[in-house]
Amino acid sequence: MRKAESKIKSREELQLLLAGAKRHGKRIVFANGCFDTLHVGHVRYLSGAKEQGDILVVGVNADSSAGRLKGPGRPILDEHARAELVAALRDVDYVVLFEELNVEKLLEELRPDVHAKGTDYTVKSVPERAVAHRLGIRVAIVGDPKDHSTRALFESIRKAPHG
Repeated sequence: MRKAESKIKSREELQLLLAGAKRHGKRIVFANGCFDTLHVGHVRYLSGAKEQGDILVVGVNADSSAGRLKGPGRPILDEHARAELVAALRDVDYVVLFEELNVEKLLEELRPDVHAKGTDYTVKSVPERAVAHRLGIRVAIVGDPKDHSTRALFESIRKAPHG
């Protein structure tokens, strides 16, 4: 098994790993996204998330939820490829796939200390903010300004001269 693949865990495995880490005083940070082709904005978002604690867990939308969120023809890469790419990043400690449209259930199950979202959100617009508040999870907005996106990347490729 490649090192990146070894970072991809089931929800059950993560619950056990994170409970042990918390007992040893480690701060757990959770971030999430579709990551349908990695770009610099993703790297900066996850780097900013890692700065919020000791262990960074990244939820990657499964193909079913990524398709519902992003629309026809998406995702471009399948869930296993996207999970492995995210897992290969140095700042990422663990990756988990999830099929839900938001991460409320994962926050309930994993109980991180911090829920990190990108700068396309505000603390008040984070979809899971009520659940995070109820569970005592701090919401952090991290990364650089949202001036790159997978959609914009695809559009520039479409417009590029061919040949």
